[in-house]
Amino acid sequence: MNILLTGASRGIGAATYAALKQSGHKVVGQSTKGGNGLIAADFTDPAAPAKLWGQAFDALGERIDVLINNAGVFEPVADNAGDDEWHAAWNRTLTINLQASADLCRLALAEFRSHDPAGGRIVNVASRAAYRGDSAQHWHYAASKGGMVAMTKSIARAYAAENVLAFAVCPGFTMTGMAEDYLDSRGGEKLLADIPLGRVASAEEVAGTIRWLATEAPASATGAVLDVNGASYVR
Repeated sequence: MNILLTGASRGIGAATYAALKQSGHKVVGQSTKGGNGLIAADFTDPAAPAKLWGQAFDALGERIDVLINNAGVFEPVADNAGDDEWHAAWNRTLTINLQASADLCRLALAEFRSHDPAGGRIVNVASRAAYRGDSAQHWHYAASKGGMVAMTKSIARAYAAENVLAFAVCPGFTMTGMAEDYLDSRGGEKLLADIPLGRVASAEEVAGTIRWLATEAPASATGAVLDVNGASYVR
């Protein structure tokens, strides 16, 4: 399969990139700054998703079969921050985490529906926060991931008849740079006590789930949201 993966430079994205390549798929990855074979795209720029799509389309021989939206930011803002800071934080997070993903989903839908026969897959990497919420400093992050889940379900329902499949993954804490910083700043032992498994997920565990959804999951599973959080939140 020909796959476009955003947020491919580290953590879950880097592990997913490696897993897909090892499985024999053609993968184009994105990061904000590019380098190491990745395409540069800064999703604070409204034009970036379309530009990235065009570059990936050319690099993959003018066919994309799978879109994986993994790029995102997890940045705090206090509830008593000034209005300008508050609005800037919400705008940045929603633009990167949700709007860019939505723009890429729309481009993917147009591509997938042009295939003969029509079809393709979208995997959106959301978060446990979409259902459980997050800290007092991360309302905007939880809201962006909740929107991503709702968008995934909407796409699944609207386009299943055309064999366009959509899935979401909701990790909890994962051993990436962001999660390690968060654990260190908030007392790792206390947070780990909230995870029945007793540890956070590895990036490879989440990547394996993404790879399966992107390439192997049955069509009847479209619309599914898979939790990878050590039972720290069970729906």
